[in-house]
Formats: sequence, C-alpha cells, structure tokens
Amino acid sequence: MKLTVVGGGSTYTPELIDGFARLRDTLPVEELVLVDPAAERLELVGGLARRIFAKQGHDGRIVTTSDLDAGVDGADAVLLQLRVGGQAAREQDETWPLECGCVGQETTGAGGLAKALRTVPVVLDIAERVRRTNPDAWIIDFTNPVGIVTRALLQAGHKAVGLCNVAIGFQRKFAGLLGVTPSDIHLDHVGLNHLTWETAVRLGGPEGEDALPELLTEHGDAIAGDLHLPRPLLDRLGVVPSYYLRYFYAHDEVVRELGTKPSRAAEVAEMERQLLTMYGDPALDEKPELLAKRGGAYYSEAAVDLAAGLLGGGGSPYQVVNTLNRGTLPFLPDDAVIEVQAAVGPKGPTPLAVPAVDPLYAGLMANVTAYEDLALTAALRGGRDRVFKALLAHPLVGQYAYAEGLTDRLIAHNREHLAWA
Repeated sequence: MKLTVVGGGSTYTPELIDGFARLRDTLPVEELVLVDPAAERLELVGGLARRIFAKQGHDGRIVTTSDLDAGVDGADAVLLQLRVGGQAAREQDETWPLECGCVGQETTGAGGLAKALRTVPVVLDIAERVRRTNPDAWIIDFTNPVGIVTRALLQAGHKAVGLCNVAIGFQRKFAGLLGVTPSDIHLDHVGLNHLTWETAVRLGGPEGEDALPELLTEHGDAIAGDLHLPRPLLDRLGVVPSYYLRYFYAHDEVVRELGTKPSRAAEVAEMERQLLTMYGDPALDEKPELLAKRGGAYYSEAAVDLAAGLLGGGGSPYQVVNTLNRGTLPFLPDDAVIEVQAAVGPKGPTPLAVPAVDPLYAGLMANVTAYEDLALTAALRGGRDRVFKALLAHPLVGQYAYAEGLTDRLIAHNREHLAWA
C-alpha cells in the first residue's frame, strides 16, 4: 500500500507518522511519500519520520520529494494537509478581522473565508493532478476549512472525504471521564465542520445507552472548562458543542480576549521554530511532547481509521467524516457537506441516520451552509461582490458596514494569492 501526504513538511507530520507506525496492523503502509515544496523543512521532517519508523520496527519505506506528480503516482490514498501562505497568512487571518470588531480565526468568520479563497484553487489543482496520474486514489482532506474544501473536491467529481480531529478528541476525552476504552464510545455527532454538537454519547455502538446525561451531571464543570463556556449553558442545552461554537455563543467576549493577547498564529510559529530544531536532532526518534501543544491531537488515529476503511482494510466500523448530505439532514441541500457518523468502506462513507435536529442547531447550520455555498462560489469565480456577499451571509459578520470593511481588508491582505484581485 502506498500513501502520499501533500504538505508532508508540516510540523504536524510526525504525529501522523507515529500513528502509521503504531497502527501498522490496521493500515499496512509499504511506501509513504511526503510531498512539500519546502525542501529543507521536508528533509528535517522526513529524517525524523524515518527514525520513528525504525524505532518502532516498521519496515515501510519513507520517500520525500518536491515533485507532486511523482509523489502521487501509484498512491492508494492522498492526504492533504497544506497551508497556503503559511503561518504568515494565518497571522493576518487572525488579526485584521479584529479591526472591524469581528472574530479573527483561521477557519471561521472573515479569516476562514480568506483561507478558503487562498486554498480552494490550490487544492483543486492538486486533485486534478492526482486524477490525471492516479484516478482511483482516494483524497483525504485535513486542510481547513475542511467543509468548504471537501465540498469543492466533491463538486468537481473527486473521490474525496473530509477529516477533522474534533470528534476523536471528544471520544478520547469522554472515554477517560467514563473509565472505558475509546472504542466503547459512539458519538451522535452532528453538524458542519467546526460547527458540531455531541447530542448523545453512546456506550458500545449506535444503539447503545446514552451516557451524555451522566457526563454532564458528573463532569460538566470539566467539560465546560475545556470549552471555555459556562456550565449553566451546557446544562440548558443538554448537548456538548464543539469549541468552535464559542465564537458564535460568546462572540463579543472572544473578540475582547483576542484583542488583549498574541495571536494563536504567533504562538504556533514559535512552536514550529522549536519543533524544526528538534526534528534536526539525529538522536530524536519519537514525536516530542511539544507537538501535543501544536494542535491536531489524535489526527493520526483518525487518519489511519479512515484510510483503512476506504482501502478495504480494518479500522472502526463507524467514523465521523465530512461528506455529502444527500438527505441525511433534510433541512440542508443534498450537496451540502456535513460532518456526521458514517459507515466507511471502499465505496466511500454512508452517513448513519440522524435523529431530528433541534431548530436551535438546525437554523445555525442552515445559515452557515448558505455562507459556505457563497464562499465556494467566491473561491471558484472571484470578485469583490462575491466576497462581500459571503461575508454578509456569515452569522459572525452579518452587517453590511462590517462586510464592506472586511472585504477591503481581505483583498488587501491576500492579493498575492487571489488571481482575480
């Protein structure tokens, strides 16, 4: 089996490598290709990757290359984990929206739109090259904003599935609180990427007993603390929202906080400098502890499970993925990309049935889905007016004066990445 990671020079990659090494019985990788245009960075990551494989007794071959076409040739699956513009662009995404009194974040709001506009054309070009070279390969997208990027890929007819680590993070957290193994936890996870709620936490499978009331009663303070949301809100909702819902439920509070501290991008950039120095140490043969603070926890387990399911191997029978709605949520268009539990096999994911969704969540999902449709149109066709309409539609913007100011700033800060600007 051959897998290719586009963006293989990312500091995330050793987390992925560690998972491939530990879970080789689930996903027996014979050749792993790391593709990245940053040759020096790629060699640092590639060197550590080979040492991790060697230490854990994995006899798979790891190849590094800057040649995308050669890297994806013959691959069974291609994982996308790229960041167009790097941390410098992320720094911009997280700062200029604050000038208009809006959340500055890299995957939602105005910053998320900027990332989508930069990313979608690049990802579609990569996918077309994968299709020309190897049309049967699955594309697994971990590149944010996952929902919009996955929708772009599926709309263009690619064999693609989107992946996020929010659900697996909750699964691990809840298993620890309940004193069970992660495989015992099945989440009723519903929403869009970075706009999701855990409406039940079932023990043993989709039909299992719901432990969510127990979790909220016994561990509500800890869960609320992790989400930076008040415990009474969780009690009133009776569900566990993802951390990203804080941008919606406490927007003004978050804006004030973001204006008083360094951006997350600045923190991550410093971590990356430290990590790359560590990766260059020939004695290092495991992922360093600092990597856990970089983000992407449990990404490797989720990626292994998904790739194994798509390629006909092992893996969990049900997995949370980003895929086409196709009637699963009747209040959304069939071609919307939703994030739900699905049965995953060689023909792709099949979403499980979802109980009726409370209007409190369905309304916000419908709003953000409409925004994502406008955002994708702006990414594919360009134009200031399309950017403005997408921003006006976003519930974190929503006022024409904000949308005007944000449109001007978005274009000014991203001109080099926008062919139409």
